Amino acid sequence: MPHSVLSTYRIQLHAGFDFDAAARIADYLADLGVSHVYCSPYLQAAPGSTHGYDVVDHGRVNAELGGEKAHQWFCRTLVENGLGQVLDVVPNHMAISGPENRWWWDVLENGPSSRYASYFDVDWHYSQEEGDNRILLPILGDHYGRIVEARQLRLERSGGAFVLRYFDHVLPVDPRSLAPIISKAEQRRGSPDLGFVASALDYLPLPTATDRASTRRRHRDKEVLRVQLGRLLDEQPMVRRAVDEEIEAVNADADRMDALLSRQNYRLAFWRVARSDLAYRRFFDINDLVGLRAEDEDVFQDTHELIIEWLAGGVIDGLRIDHPDGLRDPQEYFLRLRNAAPQAWIVVEKILHPGERLPASWPVQGTTGYDFLINACRLLIYAPHQQAFDDYYHSFIGAEEPVDYQQLLQQKKDLVVAELLGSDMNRLSSLATEIFLHHRRFRDFTRDEIYDALAVLVASFAVYRSYVRSADAAPDEQDVRIIDEAVATAQQRRPDVDPELFGFLGAILKLEHPGRAERELATRVQQLTGPVMAKGAEDTAFYCYTRFAALNEVGGDPGSFGLALEEFHAEMQRRVEHHPRAMLATSTHDTKRSEDVRARLCVLSEIPEAWAGFCDTLREHAAAYRSGAFPDPETEYLLYQTVVGAWPIDVARVSAYTEKAIREAKRFTTWTNQNQEYENAIRSFVERLLADERARGDIEQMVQSIDEAGKLNSLSLALIKLTAPGVPDIYQGNELWDYSLVDPDNRRPVDFDTRRKLLQQERSMAPEEALRRSAEGIPKLLLTARALRLRRRRPDVLGPGASYIPLHARGAKAGHVVAYIRGECVLTVAVRFPLLLAADWGDTSLEVPEGRWTDVLSGAAVEPGVQPLHTLLRAFPVALLEKLDEQA
Repeated sequence: MPHSVLSTYRIQLHAGFDFDAAARIADYLADLGVSHVYCSPYLQAAPGSTHGYDVVDHGRVNAELGGEKAHQWFCRTLVENGLGQVLDVVPNHMAISGPENRWWWDVLENGPSSRYASYFDVDWHYSQEEGDNRILLPILGDHYGRIVEARQLRLERSGGAFVLRYFDHVLPVDPRSLAPIISKAEQRRGSPDLGFVASALDYLPLPTATDRASTRRRHRDKEVLRVQLGRLLDEQPMVRRAVDEEIEAVNADADRMDALLSRQNYRLAFWRVARSDLAYRRFFDINDLVGLRAEDEDVFQDTHELIIEWLAGGVIDGLRIDHPDGLRDPQEYFLRLRNAAPQAWIVVEKILHPGERLPASWPVQGTTGYDFLINACRLLIYAPHQQAFDDYYHSFIGAEEPVDYQQLLQQKKDLVVAELLGSDMNRLSSLATEIFLHHRRFRDFTRDEIYDALAVLVASFAVYRSYVRSADAAPDEQDVRIIDEAVATAQQRRPDVDPELFGFLGAILKLEHPGRAERELATRVQQLTGPVMAKGAEDTAFYCYTRFAALNEVGGDPGSFGLALEEFHAEMQRRVEHHPRAMLATSTHDTKRSEDVRARLCVLSEIPEAWAGFCDTLREHAAAYRSGAFPDPETEYLLYQTVVGAWPIDVARVSAYTEKAIREAKRFTTWTNQNQEYENAIRSFVERLLADERARGDIEQMVQSIDEAGKLNSLSLALIKLTAPGVPDIYQGNELWDYSLVDPDNRRPVDFDTRRKLLQQERSMAPEEALRRSAEGIPKLLLTARALRLRRRRPDVLGPGASYIPLHARGAKAGHVVAYIRGECVLTVAVRFPLLLAADWGDTSLEVPEGRWTDVLSGAAVEPGVQPLHTLLRAFPVALLEKLDEQA
């Protein structure tokens, strides 16, 4: 029986923090109070991977983390310390950058006849310039002809095995394509044995022969011939010399190299060609991550065999499923996974937009918590000041008209479709064009018209995707609404397009046309709208619309502002009813900024005038460091928020963050088309601004004015996460103050030695001492550890069966109080808007229910009845009360 997942602690494994290093902190994590260590993916990843999401082999653990032996010791150490384990799993894609991925290597070597051809989401019949059945590999640094003529591609041999090498890229060679080379070598040497090998290679079944007998014979015979050729070359030096001379002749002759390449099961191309001509589904726009067909039973079995074995053996208790929106049929996948692991705790990285609900048909515990993260953040933002921030933002950036975030997002999604996902769109439009030809009312629409309409439609979805299943007779109500709204939006955006065209596409997506091709189109559209939204919002618009950066977070709406307390309570009660074991997150490896940066920035919502004055002054100081029109006002405004949120921060970190931000924004520079003049101007601006003593003084003064309030926000945020309905996750290092930015900044080494020492001190520390040592982060550590231990001690009152009852404060400052009871035995009192509160509770009070209560954080006894807030929070800025007489 698996351990119940009560709380998790996320660790990022890589060569610099491997299984041994993780095992060494197991006792610390147990003392902290978590129930489970939550590991980043650790199946074998691409060489040098720093994150693990680029898996190349699902059958073994990552050697760079220590391999199987170190993994076993890590798992044993967790058990010895009473800890369970949750593993991050990547079912959607694999890395294909080298021979380490033997499945993909086999596909490149053998084409459609590969035993693994069906494992990858490759459209073998997508028309390319060279015909079908060849996979485009856009890995070249220049046009193909120039690369070949520059002799940058080389044929190499090791024994009887041949590869093609292009700098760091190594590719297999179709064995049949070697026949002319071996034959010419035989002519040089007159070796009958070599002649036999050449003839046998030429006689291998074609890579397009996919019947079972042909594929078995091809795979058997090519291996026999490889061994035979290797032995021959080993034993006969003159024959070996003839073959090697022929290899060098090919390498020296562009025509012969071109001829050899034309016989491969892949076509090498300039990397920019990927924008329009790829025949395989990727993870977003990353060419080195190919989509897996997880819907195939063999693929599921081969990619999950080790994971299911660990679940069955109690090595791991739960899974975090990465990017479910990329899967062809997420529901089918989750049903299969649940059948294989009935007791597992499963959460999914599903990004929900406001009002969107996780499909009830998915047999999972819930999401990974971005929906909670956004609601908790908005709870700390002072809604009445929204207009002031709108006005100042528009003034700062010089906008003639107010910027509407949704309109901006729409523009960025259109940009992503046009600039990053053109190859996906080409495959969609090819399939759609074939479908239209079989419907007389629509057969006269041209391919260009169909492409245009599809491009508008996939960018018009208000959420990541719908979940229409081709196996179902009809979609559910939520999916119908999502599709209908997308069609209506597309028609509104493009009134020049025949509305029947959008209507027909919408009907296909809703399965109103039952053909096989129609259902295939519906499925592929759903797999594409997620990347369009993710790249358009998180990776573009979030860096272009910078009115209030704390809201620019995964799953968030930067155009929103504060959240009413009643709405937050209602959302928590929905969690109790529907997903009481979903994850609760405030910082993750994917968040744009850490929880403490966000908490500090939320304080700014309370002081719009002071913030505007600070920005105006800083802008005056920075004027001398500008380079013409650079930096643009959006980038400058984001920079000011970033340095205030993450201060103290060194120039190198700010420069690295700003470089990423401007490339993601895609306004003046991008990752693939860098504008060095612009980037140099921004880098110089950052360096000179942060070297200016006046500017640094202004920044430090602003941070000093909000720092304590920001820390109080952090404590409130942490307490709510640790007591709200669900399973709280602590991102590595965030038990202390952590002012990190987007990755890779949030993956810097964590000082666990310091945390271990502080935790030992916390055991006997009074809250007053913790507050005196606030600079060390001890208040957050004290709160985190004591709340986690309470969860571990009282799983009944904070677990899935526990109720959530809002409590309402009374008095002038009642709106500053967030209070609720869990399971009738645990009472949370958190605070918001601390600057406006000014530590003056006045007559504000809270009624504590009957019973004998103690504050877990301070140890103080608390009487039932009406209690003034200044009494409840005398010892510590927030309170966590436990009802003792109900303790089991």
